[in-house]
Amino acid sequence: MIETTGLPCMSAPEPGAGLFSRQQILTWPNLFTLIRLVCIPLFVWLLFGRQNRAAAAWLLAILGSTDWVDGWLARRFDQTTELGAIFDPTVDRLLFFVAVPSLVIDGSIPIVIAALALAREAVTATLALLAQFRAGYRLDVTWEGKTGAFLLMFAVPMFLGGNSTLSYADILAPLAWLFAVPGLAYGWYSTTFQYAPLVRRVLTEPVSED
Repeated sequence: MIETTGLPCMSAPEPGAGLFSRQQILTWPNLFTLIRLVCIPLFVWLLFGRQNRAAAAWLLAILGSTDWVDGWLARRFDQTTELGAIFDPTVDRLLFFVAVPSLVIDGSIPIVIAALALAREAVTATLALLAQFRAGYRLDVTWEGKTGAFLLMFAVPMFLGGNSTLSYADILAPLAWLFAVPGLAYGWYSTTFQYAPLVRRVLTEPVSED
């Protein structure tokens, strides 16, 4: 995932080998992302197949908190690729769109939190797709967007853990709200006041080429 610390910007995809070439696919970051992808059905099985909320919460927390690892691997081994830039956020969104509805079905997360989180993610994904396929640019993540995602990354498994048999479940329940509320605030701020105006400008104004 591309990360910035300032205002959002639009960057054109870097030229390189074919998207599905050997150089694009066979990288350590992509292997790690693939492992995270395979763990998504494992999470669903733990939650509904084994009805083990504690194990499912721990797995979800691990999957969320290791989101930065593939980016670190890409920089560490100089394996940044176009495929990785697409694969990583795709898996992140898939994890989110599987985990949150699963918790809704399980009854572990408040409906209002789930609805706001899913709606924000859907709007942001739509903006990113519009920017990519209609203007040929990739929507970069802002500091506010990254912070919101980081907070929700911990809030969602905390909601699940708070409804589990974990000995510290009573502590997780209020902590989940402390992470979820500012996480949603940061997330909706980035989508409403950063991403949306930027994509609107890119789609309606001519793009100057350097």
